[in-house]
Amino acid sequence: MRIVSICPSNTELVAYLGLMDQLVGVDQWSDWPEEVKELPQLGPDLSIDMDKVEELQPDLVLASLSVPGMEKNIEELNNRNLPHIILNPNSLEDIAEDLLKVGEHTGVSEHAHYVVDQFRNLIQEYKQLAETIEEKPKVYWEWWPKPIFTPGGTNWLTEISRLAGAENVYSHIEQASIQTKWDKVLELNPDVICMAWVGVAEKKMKPDLIKKRPGWEQMSAVQYNRIYPLEEALFCRPSPRLLFGLQKLAYLLHPNVYPKVEAEDPLQRSLE
Repeated sequence: MRIVSICPSNTELVAYLGLMDQLVGVDQWSDWPEEVKELPQLGPDLSIDMDKVEELQPDLVLASLSVPGMEKNIEELNNRNLPHIILNPNSLEDIAEDLLKVGEHTGVSEHAHYVVDQFRNLIQEYKQLAETIEEKPKVYWEWWPKPIFTPGGTNWLTEISRLAGAENVYSHIEQASIQTKWDKVLELNPDVICMAWVGVAEKKMKPDLIKKRPGWEQMSAVQYNRIYPLEEALFCRPSPRLLFGLQKLAYLLHPNVYPKVEAEDPLQRSLE
């Protein structure tokens, strides 16, 4: 098959399913695994060059609605009658179902079920470890600093937080993404701040900027200096790589409970 992926999380699904040899084009933000950088790039995921997509003569385009604005890609795929499927996961189980869906459409259903079994087993392992933790820190996730966007109760990062022995301070709001304000976060007084600014490299996120916000010097996370810039690619994309992020976060928060993560993605390694 000739597969085209027009969003990074979909490209990662292709990799976990062992279909990299069938991938013929990707959006410009797809950067994992490393070999995708050698493939034709089709523009940013919100402004895909559909002429280039059509030129690649795909048997299947993996489209997404994970970011507002992607709807126009779907409209154009329909207008051109390009074969495609649409993924829009919010939870870890949604990601598992997407693996099965892509596996079914690409003829690798049996392998997809194996991948999903490994995925769910790792989730269960971390769920059991989380249940042993009595004192669960309150975590504030920052997706974007101004205006502030943060994941809510129906987002995968609420699940990741719980599996890592913590609780998202915005888990009580049943939305995937929430726009909030600095004073509202201060009222919730998180114990930990996780900086995962979408599209921003870890080294460019400065905890000192967080500390200078009005009143935030009173916040528990600031007082105890528990402000962590994280690799946004491991937390902001709905793919199995979230579990690699989970493993890193869990060990960071509770090193006496969770195993130290390896340098490479253990889930990906187990599938090789």
